Amino acid sequence: MKHQGISERVDLPIDRIPTRWYNVIPDLPRIPERYIDNATGKPVTQEWLERLFVKAMAAQESSLERWITIPEPVRDAYKLWRPTPLVRAVALERELGTPAQIWFKYEATSPTGSHKLNSAIAQAYYAKRDGHTRLVTDTGAGQWGSALALACQLMGIDLTVFMVRASFHQKPYRRHLMETYGATVLPSPSDTTAFGRKLLADSPNHPGSEATAVSEALELVDADEGTRLAVGAFSNHCLLHHTVIGQELREQLDEIGRSPDYLIASVGCGSNLGGFAMPFLEDKLNGADIEILAAEPEACAPLTRGEYRLDWADAGGRGPGVYTYTLGHDFVPPPIHAGGLRYHGCAPLVGLMRHEGLLDAVAYPQTQVFEAATTFARLQGYLPAPESAHAIRAVIDKALDCKRTGREATIVFCYSGHGLLDLEAYGRYNAGLLRDVEEEDFTAPSMEGLPS
Repeated sequence: MKHQGISERVDLPIDRIPTRWYNVIPDLPRIPERYIDNATGKPVTQEWLERLFVKAMAAQESSLERWITIPEPVRDAYKLWRPTPLVRAVALERELGTPAQIWFKYEATSPTGSHKLNSAIAQAYYAKRDGHTRLVTDTGAGQWGSALALACQLMGIDLTVFMVRASFHQKPYRRHLMETYGATVLPSPSDTTAFGRKLLADSPNHPGSEATAVSEALELVDADEGTRLAVGAFSNHCLLHHTVIGQELREQLDEIGRSPDYLIASVGCGSNLGGFAMPFLEDKLNGADIEILAAEPEACAPLTRGEYRLDWADAGGRGPGVYTYTLGHDFVPPPIHAGGLRYHGCAPLVGLMRHEGLLDAVAYPQTQVFEAATTFARLQGYLPAPESAHAIRAVIDKALDCKRTGREATIVFCYSGHGLLDLEAYGRYNAGLLRDVEEEDFTAPSMEGLPS
């Protein structure tokens, strides 16, 4: 059947917003390794977690409950944009000549333009409820920082954001958005912390990374009893909050009588992949033929180039030690435009899924990613964030595989955010100025100095 339009879509009514978050840990083949206290070398205590995170977040981090009720104030805030649509990319299918159906969960309908608000609302709510005066966080491209800035404003709590220095300068509009919402935004490395000053003294043009920004945020947490860390991708509780994505997706696919053959998402740490795919993991473990695919940048690819081992969560070693795929916490990724994917390791839950053979991974250079993004925008009209464009690149490759084999597969990907604040990068690509990262641009991944 030939489709003359460019898209089809499936919408859910507002009363179908999920009432619970899904906790994947009870359904994993094994319980994840416990976090390690950087001072003692022993597993962290609950008191240690509660000094780092808001108390409710510390409880969710290690919870073994399969379902956790979403507080009504959080669910009410979700009504600003949820449920999000499931859209069929008919024009892309037609262009590729594939027998596969391509669908995407469009998370860019949130006020800040990405999936990140799912967890930001929850973390800000719990912080305010428990009497904290300030949250502090890191952000790469600024999607997480923007979401948390709005969430903190809605809940009435202060926010300080350390934004990766390369993105601070490449993406000023996201910084302006955070500041408009009332957040204090600092480049990382900054001269605000001892760790930042040390990095700048050694390298005045240091581009920063998610890991350096986390170290600076942790320094502020240590210095102020009323401040807690908010995490935009790495933690178990963050991935938990994003499972509203996958739960809605299950209902939408049921409505059209489809089951996913491929679930594809970009990965820096894994927030959108986790929330999108983890609600299908039980199906996969019970024999469903579902391929979960993580798409990451070739310039910073822990799932395809890293090792599964214990490493520090931040560049300065102030945070916990975690088991996951890592390039080494000293690794400084090149300043690619997918700033949200520039982290040396992935979320422990994502790393464990990879280690247990439950997901696959692929890495792409940024020119191939922007080529795919531009093709998608011209066919479908949606301009993806560079992070989301990694998933689109992988989708195109899978759809072409289906064309070669004649497979009428259902390919679903997470469109985690729009690229309307990434036009500087698109301008460079359109002008032929965007290049792939050369080997000499790398600080070689190093496993020296990692905890044992």
